[in-house]
Amino acid sequence: MTITHFSAVLLFSLFISVVFGITQRSEPKTMIRFGVFCFGLFVVGTIAASWLMWLVKH
Repeated sequence: MTITHFSAVLLFSLFISVVFGITQRSEPKTMIRFGVFCFGLFVVGTIAASWLMWLVKH
């Protein structure tokens, strides 16, 4: 089984977002909202950084 870079980013973002949600908020509803927020930021940030690196290379 092989994993692509994007799949690895999604998996990493998922795990880190769960940890951030649990450790940074105290109520279950806010834990979920913060975890989803962090997941979105990680994914969008990774896509933006990859486009920036592509632009610098070309």
